[in-house]
Amino acid sequence: MFHHNNKGGIGVPLVRIDLSIGKGSQYLASIGDVVYRAMRATLDVPDHDRFQIVTEHPPEQLRFDREYMGIHRSDDCIFIQVTLSRGRTVERKQAFYKAVADGLHGECNVRREDVFINLVEVNPEDWSFGNGEAQYVSARQ
Repeated sequence: MFHHNNKGGIGVPLVRIDLSIGKGSQYLASIGDVVYRAMRATLDVPDHDRFQIVTEHPPEQLRFDREYMGIHRSDDCIFIQVTLSRGRTVERKQAFYKAVADGLHGECNVRREDVFINLVEVNPEDWSFGNGEAQYVSARQ
């Protein structure tokens, strides 16, 4: 079924969260919760539309420039990559970035400088939610 909410948004993002090892399960859960709430509030993601992969890495597997663009990153840098259907405005994306950085800072004590976010936009036919079908394509036909 093609997920539209009442504002015309298209849901089903896939979220990958990568961070340093050793933070604990509650911390990991809190990060996922913050990202999900921010998507619901700013990107028109429907309720229950939550698909997240959280991966912890040893320090040598997270390589990043600590000063790129004048932003001072620490060992606690968190990488968040969201694959989502095309269609959000620049303003909605900016609101999402801010909501995630503010939420992680307020709820998980993460420095805003340590929140790295990348959005990857795809077409409706780029999703299969199971059964070997492209449900968004089938729903439009």
